[in-house]
Amino acid sequence: MKEKELIQIGYSSKELRETAIQIFNKAIKEGFSKKEAKRMLRVIIRNPVAFLQDNLWKELAQKLHTGIDNTKLTAYQEDFVERGRSTKAPYKIWGTEIDSESIQQMQNACSLPVSVRGALMPDAHVGYGLPIGGVLATDNAVIPFAVGVDIACRVKMSVFDLPIEIIEENPTRLKKAIEQETRFGVGSTFKPRRQHPVMDLNWNISPITKENKDKAWDQLGTSGSGNHFVEFGILEIITDELPIPRGTYLGLLTHSGSRGTGALVCEYYSKIARQRLHNLPHSLQHLAWLSLEEHAGQEYWEAMQLMGKYAQANHECIHTHISKNLGVSIIWTIENHHNFAWKEIHDGREVIVHRKGATPAEKGQLGIIPGSMASPAFIVKGLGNKESLCSSAHGAGRLMSRAQAKKTLSWKKVESLLRERKVNVITAGVDEIPLVYKDIYKVMREQEDLVTPLAIFHPRIVKMAPAGEKPED
Repeated sequence: MKEKELIQIGYSSKELRETAIQIFNKAIKEGFSKKEAKRMLRVIIRNPVAFLQDNLWKELAQKLHTGIDNTKLTAYQEDFVERGRSTKAPYKIWGTEIDSESIQQMQNACSLPVSVRGALMPDAHVGYGLPIGGVLATDNAVIPFAVGVDIACRVKMSVFDLPIEIIEENPTRLKKAIEQETRFGVGSTFKPRRQHPVMDLNWNISPITKENKDKAWDQLGTSGSGNHFVEFGILEIITDELPIPRGTYLGLLTHSGSRGTGALVCEYYSKIARQRLHNLPHSLQHLAWLSLEEHAGQEYWEAMQLMGKYAQANHECIHTHISKNLGVSIIWTIENHHNFAWKEIHDGREVIVHRKGATPAEKGQLGIIPGSMASPAFIVKGLGNKESLCSSAHGAGRLMSRAQAKKTLSWKKVESLLRERKVNVITAGVDEIPLVYKDIYKVMREQEDLVTPLAIFHPRIVKMAPAGEKPED
């Protein structure tokens, strides 16, 4: 019996796993098959009381029953799993183009016993568990699918020491730099591997990060698929509040996250949470939570932090190598996560704030909100609106599912728009054309109480995963 199997069943603490392995081996000696002994471990963790007097299993049952595993639900949480929550946590909606399913997902999230408060951003659309564009504060608990599959998905912009005229005068130079210094698509890798100090960190903090360190290293500096992109454009600074003066600059904007390893971390710990809360209603399965007082919750938290550093390193590799490819320096850079969880103080108490497709917007905090391949991105300053849990939108937000876009849209429908806006698309799928997104200008108007724009970025040369790639976002 391997530790990984025990963690998947729900044995979160090391002490419990050691006891389970000892008794598992004893059961084999007494005539149990391996399959039957494993089944018993699953049965006992769900109902340890029934085995407190059993000669073989009682030691494990007693430890489970007395709470050594620290995974025992509170009386309130047990009652919720059985009967539901009588009063939902409060939440507020920004925006007028939010579909009913996303609102229902927000209501589901606010029905959890660990939920404190929520917010729904104007770019919101349906996701797994928490909607994309959803913000949720919880009491000492983390929800893997409220962070998202692409942990630490983020955006980064660098201002390059090159004149903006290069976009029209020598676009081939910029295109080659993009295509040579990153990779798109599921499973994309670099050979030889990129080098970065992030790979010297402790990757043994969880079974998943330990097992997938080599995979993560192979994918370091890659961009993935879905709505991830690398694009050159013109940055127009319209304020004196940034470190560089007003004016127009050549900018590089990237959007990607923690690649395949981040997705595995999410799925692994969500499965543990679902097994622990096996009686959760079907509609709440992707909202299964882990207490930060239990081993699995702490392990996920540390893995999430590592994925944040890894995603940041991905962007750093892309920007550094493109600047070296062009032989120019980076004047200024800005970046932020938008799929993450933070420990923050709200309403006078510490809570865990999940931002799934939402940008941190504390008072004075800088962030980036992209549009689409043919609409602008905005560098913004947060206004610290407490009602939104100091959050804002993370982009324009989808109007149309990928499946619907592939069935009903074609590049012919946007060719004139791309020409008009001087956008040159290297590769992308039809499910990412501008028609599938909300109006970014409207999204910005609907969150004027959350952020203030300081600069506008107009995309000109855009690369995304080729058509036919499975999305990772």
